[in-house]
Amino acid sequence: MPNTEAQRGPSLADAPQSTANARAFVPGRTLRQGTKVLPEHARGHNRALVLQTLFHQGAMSRADLSRETGLTRVTISDLVGELIADGFVAEMGVREASGPGKPAILVDLDHAGHRIVGLDLSGSDTFIGAVLTLDGSIVARREVALPADEDVVATVVELARALVAESHAPVLGIGVGTPGVVDDQGVILTAPNFGWAGFDLEGALRSALGVPVLVANDANAAVLAEYTFGGAPDDVLLVKVGRGVGSGLLLAGQPMRGSRFAAGEIGHVTVGTDGGPQCACGKVGCLEAWLSVPSLSSRLSAASDSEAHEGILRDAGERLGIALAPVVGALDVSEIVLSGPPELLGGSLAEQAVETLRARTLAPSVDEGVRVRMTEQGQDIVLRGAAVMVLSGQLGVS
Repeated sequence: MPNTEAQRGPSLADAPQSTANARAFVPGRTLRQGTKVLPEHARGHNRALVLQTLFHQGAMSRADLSRETGLTRVTISDLVGELIADGFVAEMGVREASGPGKPAILVDLDHAGHRIVGLDLSGSDTFIGAVLTLDGSIVARREVALPADEDVVATVVELARALVAESHAPVLGIGVGTPGVVDDQGVILTAPNFGWAGFDLEGALRSALGVPVLVANDANAAVLAEYTFGGAPDDVLLVKVGRGVGSGLLLAGQPMRGSRFAAGEIGHVTVGTDGGPQCACGKVGCLEAWLSVPSLSSRLSAASDSEAHEGILRDAGERLGIALAPVVGALDVSEIVLSGPPELLGGSLAEQAVETLRARTLAPSVDEGVRVRMTEQGQDIVLRGAAVMVLSGQLGVS
C-alpha cells in the first residue's frame, strides 16, 4: 500500500490550571499551542508546559526543564515543587554522574499518582470501561452487557462508579466516548441507538459521580488517542468502523467539530447510485450499508467462494475511497487511520480504498502526501482517547 510518512511537529498545550469543568477541545482552540498567553493565565500555562514536556520527553532535571521550556530556573523550581505537592510529578533519583559536580535529581510525571477512568459506549453488545494511568496504560478493565434503553444511564453510572472504586488513587476525571452527535458541553444532540436527543450526559454523570467528566463522540475520542499515543501527525482523519461508521478529524492539531458538531459523520454519505444494500436509516447507497461490521460481515458470510469474498471486500474498500476522496481533496490531510476489525479493514479493503483515492484525487495528494494504515491500538482506542480528553482538559497535556 503506497504511503508517505508524515512527521509530527513539536507544539505545546496552552491550558489553564485544572478546574472541575475544564474543557480542552472546543472550537477555535488547538490541542497543542505555543503562543503567548495573558499574564493572568501564565501560571496555568507554565504548569501545562512543564507537564507536557515531561509527558513527551520523560524524566529530566530541573535545569533540563528550564532549557526545554525557556522558563527560568526559579520558576521551574517553584512549579516542580507545586506539582510534586499536587501528586503530578515525582523525583526519580539522581542522574548517573558524567563528570565533576553534584549529580542532578531527575523529575518525571508521577504516572501512578492519579488515575483516569475511560468509558467506551460504542460497542454493539457491551460497554467497556477501564482505569488508566496518566501515560495511557490500562490497569483495570470491566465490561457490562448493553442494557435496555431505559437503563443506559444507570448502567453507565454503575460501571463508572465501580471503576472509580478500583482506581486506588485520586481520580483526575472520567472521559466518555459515545456514539452520536455531541456538543462541546457533553450534551448528546442525537444518538438514535440510545434514544437520546438533547440529553446532558456529561452533567448527569458529573452529578451522580462527583468527579470531573468529559464526553465526546467515540470517533472524535479515538482520533485523539491516535494523535497522542499512536504517532499520528497534526493533520489526520480516523475512520472508525463498528456498529456504524464515523470519523474523527484533526487539522493543524485542532479537532474539527463542525458548525453543528457533526463533522466526521460520513456513515450516511451516499457512495453509490447503483443500488446496493439498504441502510438502517432507510436510504440506499450509504457508506455504512457497505462498511459497518454487521453489514459487511453478513454479506461475507453469504459469499459462495473466496473470489466472491474478495469482491465484497474490494467493493467496500472502493465505497470507502469514494467517501474519502472529497475530504482528502478539500482538506489535504496527510494521514488516514482505519480503526475496526483488522480482518475486515486490512488487506484487500484498505488496498482498494487507496487505489480509489488515487483515481479520484490529484496523484501527488495520495502518492506523496497521504498515508493509509490500520491503528495499532485495537479495541482500546476509544478508552485511551477518553484519557487524552481528561489529560488535556484537566492538565493541558496531550
